[in-house]
Amino acid sequence: MRKCSKFYTLELPLLKGMIELNHKLPALTELIQTNLRIFNAQELLPPQLDETIPVFVQRQATWYVANSSHLTVNLTIDCTQAPWEPAAVTTLDSTLADAIHLLATHNYLLIEKQPGVPIGYLHRGAVIQAIFSSYEILEAYFETMIKTMDASISVIDEKARVMVWTEGAERIFSLKAKETIGRPITEFFPLEMLETLKSLQSGQSLYRHQHQPREDLVVLINTNPIYLHDKIIGAVAAETDITSQVRLNQELLNANKKVNHLQQEMAKLSPTPDPFAQIKGTSLPIRHIKSMIQKLSATQATVLITGESGVGKELFAKAVHDVREGSNAPFIAINCGAISPTLFESELFGYEKGAFSGADQKGKKGMIELARGGTLFLDEVGEMPLDMQVKLLRVLQEKKYYSVGGTKQIEADFRVVAATNKNLEELVKEGKFRQDLFYRLNVVTLKIPPLRERIEDTIELAHFFLYEFSLRYNRPIHAISQNVMQNLLQYDWPGNIRELRNAIERLVVFATDGIIKEEDLPYSLQGQTKQVPIELPPDLFSLQEEIEAHERRVILRAIELENGNKQAAAKRLGISRATLYNKLGK
Repeated sequence: MRKCSKFYTLELPLLKGMIELNHKLPALTELIQTNLRIFNAQELLPPQLDETIPVFVQRQATWYVANSSHLTVNLTIDCTQAPWEPAAVTTLDSTLADAIHLLATHNYLLIEKQPGVPIGYLHRGAVIQAIFSSYEILEAYFETMIKTMDASISVIDEKARVMVWTEGAERIFSLKAKETIGRPITEFFPLEMLETLKSLQSGQSLYRHQHQPREDLVVLINTNPIYLHDKIIGAVAAETDITSQVRLNQELLNANKKVNHLQQEMAKLSPTPDPFAQIKGTSLPIRHIKSMIQKLSATQATVLITGESGVGKELFAKAVHDVREGSNAPFIAINCGAISPTLFESELFGYEKGAFSGADQKGKKGMIELARGGTLFLDEVGEMPLDMQVKLLRVLQEKKYYSVGGTKQIEADFRVVAATNKNLEELVKEGKFRQDLFYRLNVVTLKIPPLRERIEDTIELAHFFLYEFSLRYNRPIHAISQNVMQNLLQYDWPGNIRELRNAIERLVVFATDGIIKEEDLPYSLQGQTKQVPIELPPDLFSLQEEIEAHERRVILRAIELENGNKQAAAKRLGISRATLYNKLGK
């Protein structure tokens, strides 16, 4: 501020606030004008005045303002007479809402940096023009955005009247915007079907909730109430039509039921059952592991299976057994972590009668003897006591052993498959697992991926378990909520397939009406969202192609079992010969 001819002129650069966003209301600092003059009320006006600059004067703690074009030159200012008028005053940290409230009764609002130190002013007309300009830009953005959206967007006001109805809403609900805008939404939908109305009345929000506004329509809906000053003034809904996905999911469920039933019937009739029948999934990692197991068919190599708890290591161990052993060969499993260390030796090697106090007087065969001519599966081998590791190593090397209390050496004839969810190399470093036994077991290693790394197999596994439990509990499943399938695909499954199986059992238990619903999911699965998008293998086909490929494998297997006799194959599959020929033609 500088003194000039007994009055002050503010020469300040235009104040700038935050970066301008034209569709937003401007900040107070963006509207401040600094082309003003501050005059001492006890002095005379200067001989020359700029007609475009307002003049402010303070008298008895009140500010007055006049347009220079209406002032008489060289006259003493009389603030009680026209053209002088009172000016409102506020500080720089005031909000635009505060400023507008003051401008409702004053044409000018003086902005002070601190009491008595003006920094600029607002003029009512300029502020109205700036706000109207922002509104026009916002309206243009809003209208263009609504026209561009492909999804269904609807907005209702506090009286439930339709304010917005996009082209997406017109397509989904077959109602034109001109028919709905301005009319209560209750005229078009039953009250119980209106999730938007519930948001308006209760303030509740929904996110990706499966909703059925009509019998022939299923949508995923997001709703939110619209608040203004903590008061609900409307509600908005965004809906995506998923009717076709729900139907496809139901078709997949029915197809999987038929396939699972067909597989079970074929397993009963087949003299050489598929060793991988219980291993569900067609992901690249699973196909790779199956290929590795197939290559073990002509070997007796020790196999070490690693993987997290719940990935189904015993199923893969059984597949290894089935691939390379005869149909009558025994498969004996022993959980190394579930047997007391004091009983481990007698369980593994067996004992003679009277070998120790409390022993069976007839003696008992050990697991090694029971596995003769077949497979001994050492589950959780990392839990085996160190002293037993030494004895097992000797059996593996010499192929001979003594039962507890026995004096006669017994020939050992078995193949070993071991499994663990621990890092055996780390246990070796810590001295908790013998290095020589580790090398003896680690001939062929199969690493089973966790479910989160083959998440595309979740759908097949889920439908397999649904079929299993629907039969067990005699509860036919008619439909699965799309939200349920999405939750299953988006969850990380720390408990792997065991956790998935338990979750599906829970869903079937609560599906008393034959419908699998999201609210019946375990709490940990509800509303889960992955932070990292799922990367599917490049060779994954469409859902229909995957189903057809699976059906093709079953049909060709049936023809193979019937030595090319198509009529017999059709009978085995439970279909007519014409149907079989039609499917073969595809």
